Amino acid sequence: MIDADEATRAVQASGTEGLRRLAQEFGPAVLTADGELDRSRLAEIAFSDPDARRRLNGIIHPLVRQWMAERQQEAADRGDRVVVLDIPLLFESRGAGAFETVVLVYAPEELQVSRLVENRGLTRQQARARIAAQMPIEEKRRLATHVIENTGTVRELQAQVDRVWAEIAGPPA
Repeated sequence: MIDADEATRAVQASGTEGLRRLAQEFGPAVLTADGELDRSRLAEIAFSDPDARRRLNGIIHPLVRQWMAERQQEAADRGDRVVVLDIPLLFESRGAGAFETVVLVYAPEELQVSRLVENRGLTRQQARARIAAQMPIEEKRRLATHVIENTGTVRELQAQVDRVWAEIAGPPA
């Protein structure tokens, strides 16, 4: 699996072009005392100002796409039959059309807010701002090839994942 969140961390790591460009664009306030990215400060800036979010995405999205393309090439070189890319902002970055199959893990907006508050420690206002910055989940649902409902138990979720995986990957070679 190729994870866009991992790619984002990699292109924003200490000493990278991504971190240098972020500090240049947003100033030293987005860096910690030891020169690392202050993710919470950058998120605060990006989710309170649509122009700042656009500038952030303009820096990070091309670097993330390049990092992920390199991992895809490595998978192709290994002969992997199926490559899964985990891209939370796939629809927002207009990348869905590049894939044969798009699987959406769905939870209604109120459940998303509750999970962001409980699991990530955000306030309800911060959670709503992050969700509002994305394409509405119901629109994503209409655009996806497969929808996995993430509203029940872990066992129910796993059964759906297994069903969709069997449909996508087919029988083992």
